[in-house]
Amino acid sequence: MSNIIGITMGDPCGVGPEISVRALADMSQQERDTIRIYGNLATLEAARAALGLEIDLTAHVVDLPIEGAPLPWGQLSPVAGDAAFRFIEMAVRDAEAGVIGCIVTAPINKEALNLAGHHYDGHTGMLRSLTGSKAAYMLLASERLKVIHVSTHVALQEAIRRSTTERVLATIRAGDAHLKRIGYAAPKIAVAGINPHCGENGLFGTEDDDQIAPAVTAARAEGIDAYGPISADTVFHRAYSGAFDLVVAQYHDQGHIPVKLVAFDTAVNVSVDLPIDRTSVDHGTAFDIAGQGIANHGNMNSAIAYARKLVAGDAKRG
Repeated sequence: MSNIIGITMGDPCGVGPEISVRALADMSQQERDTIRIYGNLATLEAARAALGLEIDLTAHVVDLPIEGAPLPWGQLSPVAGDAAFRFIEMAVRDAEAGVIGCIVTAPINKEALNLAGHHYDGHTGMLRSLTGSKAAYMLLASERLKVIHVSTHVALQEAIRRSTTERVLATIRAGDAHLKRIGYAAPKIAVAGINPHCGENGLFGTEDDDQIAPAVTAARAEGIDAYGPISADTVFHRAYSGAFDLVVAQYHDQGHIPVKLVAFDTAVNVSVDLPIDRTSVDHGTAFDIAGQGIANHGNMNSAIAYARKLVAGDAKRG
């Protein structure tokens, strides 16, 4: 297992180049030696200048060309969307080949990505497609609250349809396996309900009783320490207070809102059940502040630290 962390620069017009360079500058030389940034050197040099940093980037950059680079900061561009895709594609191939041990992704702009003809709903869908995976789950990790999602970037009506017994059970299994991998001997997993008060015995819908409860029962039969469905208006507070190690959220906002409330600058986005490892910042391209040298790189530091944990865990197991 390689100990090299590959950072994809993200959209060249966003804050990804800045937070990548600032994170690299914060490291010791020994740590820097394990970093490769998949991006565009001219853009990263422009970010370095905006930050006022003196650091040699050339040894740490896998340089991919962008016509007209550096592109203007903060502007939606299909050229940038295509470049962001190419950075990720090359990093994925290197991860599959064992050249790097984990990918850390800086933010992409979904509109720019789609304008460039790469029709994905975000990183997770793209990575699933590039690796040929049948499934991938988004897990948001912070110090006191971890959440894995049954569905993410779909309309709420579609999210409700996707909360089938089979899909909820698969999400519970994926979360349990991931937490065991990072050191939890027997993770306590709470499964959030989808309706107010888990449907109140059918008054507010029957999905919790018909679809989610059987998944929890099946998980427990497999030896997973799962509980639920538990009303979503209390389960995240209980998990944050230490009652559970992980919450299974039924849809995007149900899981994202509590994590971003308690760990906006430090939460890490982790792709679970892919054949390669990937962590990410949990924020967007922030076009409004790109190129100003003021972007907070706390999320990037956390994502790199989590990636190092995954790589180190695999080295121990190997």
